[in-house]
Amino acid sequence: MLTVKNLRVQYGAFSALQDVSLTIPGGKVVSIVGANGAGKTTLINTISGLLRPVNGEILFEGKDLTRLEDYAIASVGVAQVPEGRKLFPEMTVHENLLMGSYSKRAKQEREQSLKKVLEMFPILKTRTNQMVRTLSGGEQQMLSIGRAMMMCPRLMMFDEPSLGLAPLIVRAIFDAILQLKSAGMTIMLVEQNVRASLQISDYAYVLETGRIVLEGSGQDVMANDHTRKAYMGI
Repeated sequence: MLTVKNLRVQYGAFSALQDVSLTIPGGKVVSIVGANGAGKTTLINTISGLLRPVNGEILFEGKDLTRLEDYAIASVGVAQVPEGRKLFPEMTVHENLLMGSYSKRAKQEREQSLKKVLEMFPILKTRTNQMVRTLSGGEQQMLSIGRAMMMCPRLMMFDEPSLGLAPLIVRAIFDAILQLKSAGMTIMLVEQNVRASLQISDYAYVLETGRIVLEGSGQDVMANDHTRKAYMGI
């Protein structure tokens, strides 16, 4: 579904990504794991069109996204659940969800999408008219996922969805990701929580200082000595 070829991204003279290549097959969960500063968020923001690569190619279902604007990339079916949620705090839960359904296709499916979101996260139904700034961190993360679902995407990219959340909420978020996969969604998961992300991944890439240093099935990467020593303290 998504193919990234020889992607290079720079901040001035600093190379944040260096010749990164990866593939995200349809209907799978693929993790990008690595330490803070490895380039994971840069990768996801470049795919989303928020950053421009110096070199390389990004293809989504054969369509070249490399030079498209971010809104055009969202419209073709690529949604991001951003790090830090990036919600609208002075708007209600319902208003934030509607913000995800601005494209023509998403507007046509708005009511059905809203039903799916509230079925997956019933707590949001009880918070419909509540201001987002009053929600807990876990509720805000659920809302961020719900807003992305309202876009009717075919690929959802999660950037550090477990960041700052209690273990019980983290489990609920990862369960939601698996529910989305079961419904046919393709998932790209960017995470520092290496163990949790690899456990639910069909395939994984390890990103270090802007380069892919290891790839394989989620189980193989988790069993790798380098991964265990560097990221799981084993």
